[in-house]
Amino acid sequence: MNRAAESTGPLPREQREAAIRRVLEAALAPQSLQVEDESHLHAGHAGAADGRGHFRVDIISPAFVGMNAIARHRAVYAAVGDLMTTDIHALAIRARTPDEAG
Repeated sequence: MNRAAESTGPLPREQREAAIRRVLEAALAPQSLQVEDESHLHAGHAGAADGRGHFRVDIISPAFVGMNAIARHRAVYAAVGDLMTTDIHALAIRARTPDEAG
């Protein structure tokens, strides 16, 4: 069972990037994955008041072949699951197939 599925509360901030990486790797088997915590860029933002973070994901996966952009984003959101309610306030996603990444 992945961390997102068994979530009972927020992770320590320093563990969030690794947790996002772990669930995306397990669900989408990416060829390339970058996860960046951009929370520091949103200090004082009303949406960050609850302690959840702002993250950017750049993911290249064969799992996206045949999917439109909305389906790719839904696949990423499904993978991060409960982390969206406990640890992630905002998630910027760039999801491409290996052919699109060139």
